[in-house]
Amino acid sequence: MYENNPDAADTLQQLTFNLAGEEYGVDILTVREIRGWSRVTRIPQTPDYLLGVLNLRGAIVPIMDLRLRFGLERESYGDNTVMIIVAVDERLFGIVVDAVSDVVDIDPAAIKPVPDMGVVVDTRYLKGLATHVERMVMLLDVEKLMRPEDVETLDAAMPDVRDVEVAA
Repeated sequence: MYENNPDAADTLQQLTFNLAGEEYGVDILTVREIRGWSRVTRIPQTPDYLLGVLNLRGAIVPIMDLRLRFGLERESYGDNTVMIIVAVDERLFGIVVDAVSDVVDIDPAAIKPVPDMGVVVDTRYLKGLATHVERMVMLLDVEKLMRPEDVETLDAAMPDVRDVEVAA
């Protein structure tokens, strides 16, 4: 896709998406699939931002609403709402975003550190900020989205989910 761009090897490709009017980017190498919104199976006693799980060709994939994860107001899901399935350490999970934009090349030298915004904005999920064609892109650190306690809760609930999937 970018083989005609000799500088592409020196850049980071980011899948950009919109969330609450802001633009974010996620490393394209972590993205496994982009899907339209579909219903998920709710898991009891999980945080609100963990919407549930999705059976993706036999793999049970937890799905989180990124708006809720960031403490933003929930929006109704529409035609543009998508789930981006990402892989972190061979574990798949999905993030629900407002809309996908495109794939952009970011020069690593152009990435600025995330400023400390105090307690108002939680920046621990961001790797940095980059400007691309006159627009600011917040680069997401997908490894930090799923807390260890979330993974433990989901792992504990997975046998029950598999039983339900088989019995249905």
